[in-house]
Amino acid sequence: MLDYYPEHKKVFLSKLVEKIKNEERESADLKICKLVEEFSEGAESIALDVPWNPPLSFSSSSTDSYETSQEPHILWMWKHYEKINAKKKPKRVFTPYTQRCVEMYVSTELEEPFLLNQALGANNAPLLARAAYLQRRFHLPTIEVSPKISLWRIGRSLNLMKSHLRSHRNSVGGSEARKVVLQNLSEHNVVFLYSQDQKAMAENNHSFEAFICAMTGFLKYKNMTEPRPAGFPKKEDWIEIPVQGIRWKDF
Repeated sequence: MLDYYPEHKKVFLSKLVEKIKNEERESADLKICKLVEEFSEGAESIALDVPWNPPLSFSSSSTDSYETSQEPHILWMWKHYEKINAKKKPKRVFTPYTQRCVEMYVSTELEEPFLLNQALGANNAPLLARAAYLQRRFHLPTIEVSPKISLWRIGRSLNLMKSHLRSHRNSVGGSEARKVVLQNLSEHNVVFLYSQDQKAMAENNHSFEAFICAMTGFLKYKNMTEPRPAGFPKKEDWIEIPVQGIRWKDF
């Protein structure tokens, strides 16, 4: 959990909870809900690194095939698909019941190609189901974050080496990359981190990425995340992406 003190322009990592596990009569899900309830007073949002909702086409009542559908998100997908194919060899046709527009967008339209797991692909489907189940228990706005995109934007604003930003998940060298990122955030007075929390996040990437999600939530609160692109379907989910060239001193 991050706390912000505007009078001092300071962000603090005030709570880091690791290894939330099931116990005999208490699920990890219940523990998460209890933690959210305990610390929800004054909170702005809950940030998570998986979708909260399935793709629009998954729950659509339309019986049209996506070759003939006139739904706005399908039309956007075809337009994006055709634009990319004009530059490259034909790609595999998208599947709107597992993919969303945002996953297609970030793969080609940012300063780096970012490949996200499909919302209802094999890796994300169980996590999405869990998030959708938990969301009903939360009484706070929920946002979606891509830790690797957020880390890239945050790290580049501090002039960190691209190699550190690309390798934070690696089994070899990942802990050192995370350590460098955390040290720089602390040294630049972006956020106050206790030494034991820095150590824990350097050693555990799940904790580190949870922190990056929280930092993105703070940037959204400060209106420092990207708006939806022009023409992006209004009903489609969007993820919170920090703006390029964050001016930390402005906070």
